[in-house]
Amino acid sequence: MTEHEQLTRLCEELGAARAQAETMAAQLLKRAGQLAGERGITREAALKRLLDLVVQGRAGQVPAEFAPPPPNPGGGSQIPVKGSARRPPAED
Repeated sequence: MTEHEQLTRLCEELGAARAQAETMAAQLLKRAGQLAGERGITREAALKRLLDLVVQGRAGQVPAEFAPPPPNPGGGSQIPVKGSARRPPAED
């Protein structure tokens, strides 16, 4: 069984339809190669990380690096809303 076939089977076991599982497997393999080159890690380490993320996502878990930032203690939004910035008072 090829690596692609193994990943396809895993994706199916996680609930994906066959066609979707095949696409996911191809994308995982491609991205693992990209990450290996970008980060200077082995392709296997990159694939393991991606598979961990897939399994966590399927379980409804949000990895810490993807979790939203904690709420602002002041209760207000940290992101300014367009047009809401205060303008300096007009000079006479």
